[in-house]
Amino acid sequence: MRTISQPIIPYDYPDPDVIRVGDMFYMVSTTMHFFPGAEILRSKNLLDWEHQTYVFSTLDETNAQQLMGGEAIYGQGMWAASLRYHEGYFYVLFSANDTRKTYLFVSKAINGPWEKRIVEGFYHDPSLLFEDNRAYIAYGNSTIHLLELNESLTAPKSDGLSRVLVSEEHPILGYEGAHLQYINGFYYLFLIHSLPTTWRRVQACFRSSSLTGPFEGGDCFNHDRGYLNQGVAQGGLVDTVDGSWYAYLFQDMGAVGRLPIFVPVTFQNDWPVFGVEGDIPATFETSNVAVQPLVTDDDFKEVWATPFGFKPQWQFNHVPRCDYIKHDHDNGEITLKSTGPTTFLSAPNMLTVRTAFPRSIGEITVIGHDLAIGDVCGLGILQGAYRYVGLERESDGVALKSVVFREGKEVVTESVPLASSVVTLKAEVVTENMADYVQFFYRDGHTFIPIGFKEPLTFSLDHFTGARFALFLFSQDMAGGQATFKVFKYVKG
Repeated sequence: MRTISQPIIPYDYPDPDVIRVGDMFYMVSTTMHFFPGAEILRSKNLLDWEHQTYVFSTLDETNAQQLMGGEAIYGQGMWAASLRYHEGYFYVLFSANDTRKTYLFVSKAINGPWEKRIVEGFYHDPSLLFEDNRAYIAYGNSTIHLLELNESLTAPKSDGLSRVLVSEEHPILGYEGAHLQYINGFYYLFLIHSLPTTWRRVQACFRSSSLTGPFEGGDCFNHDRGYLNQGVAQGGLVDTVDGSWYAYLFQDMGAVGRLPIFVPVTFQNDWPVFGVEGDIPATFETSNVAVQPLVTDDDFKEVWATPFGFKPQWQFNHVPRCDYIKHDHDNGEITLKSTGPTTFLSAPNMLTVRTAFPRSIGEITVIGHDLAIGDVCGLGILQGAYRYVGLERESDGVALKSVVFREGKEVVTESVPLASSVVTLKAEVVTENMADYVQFFYRDGHTFIPIGFKEPLTFSLDHFTGARFALFLFSQDMAGGQATFKVFKYVKG
């Protein structure tokens, strides 16, 4: 036996939606502007999770989704998916704020292939409910609607049910994050909103014995695990084979992102009661289960059954431009080629991986022999207020620079001339008690030397995602250069 501590998944997997099919559990969460997208995890025990699949590699390949024409979808893209299994098919439903479309992906197998459909209309945080041969979605912000879909699930049913379930006027954040479920004779509508006087997520629950009847209820769980008034909320329920019930909710935990929290649920008088005597257990005991870590080292030598052939922990900052990427499996090398003048945030083909709570270290060797003048490559922390340490080709050699984005501009905090264009870089990220920071290092011989300062990290709505380690190349002058990356090392905890 071993002990697993909260947060059960110490990475940025917000808006979780969990289902059980047989004795296997599946979870989907928000992947925003990262591609491939709509990652699905699997678990045998609701505590040990590993990667199962990605639902899509691209969506619409707009200029913004491809970081072209000066456009981007940071903070937008795929939000709050609903995962369902019905009569032999898996369904993933979500809306994307950049395209203002609603997408439905359907597959007979969890690994795909997935059929993409567009659902007419735009539905914020939609939750899919099947009932016999009818399908509904609950969705909205502040006002939560119920809408019946047509037989092909591509538009509202012309004579179908359409109504408001609940509504509120709220000074901070009104009801959203709908999860609509039918359990033991009742329709339960799980929502989140904020406290009215201060920001804090609170879980609400409404129920009705009929989709046409009144939904009654209110706040049902207000808890922050003693973590800086950051409430635990937004999610639905899932049952186990033995009939126990649990919720997967999430908690804002600073720069690391929004992390899944596991909460036991019981029913009293047909109302769900979250927690154990009003509290969230800090730990759970479980048997040893062999799973693949969600994030780990990578020598770049394997070919993976993912949309772009990378280990599933890697996602690109936007839709990648694959013609500018070379993956040499024999030598374990990733080479990024310049696409022309860009900046750190507009650099295409940035490979990212989640940081971990409460501490994580990423290390990479960068080879800059083929950088053109003005090219910068290295290891960054991707967020709105980004930080990076970059190897820059200058007219008289190469220099290693620590850079932060502060008050709307880049600031070089330290510059070190290097005799070699090969360097190993390391970033240590601490994300605990929301006093979050990163410290960069470079290796000189066998010793890692700090470069720059301990720079603060902050979760912000412009990106709406947790801080990520990022391997990048961008050109300040012209296309033609390239950078190679070898041997990624990762330490968490």
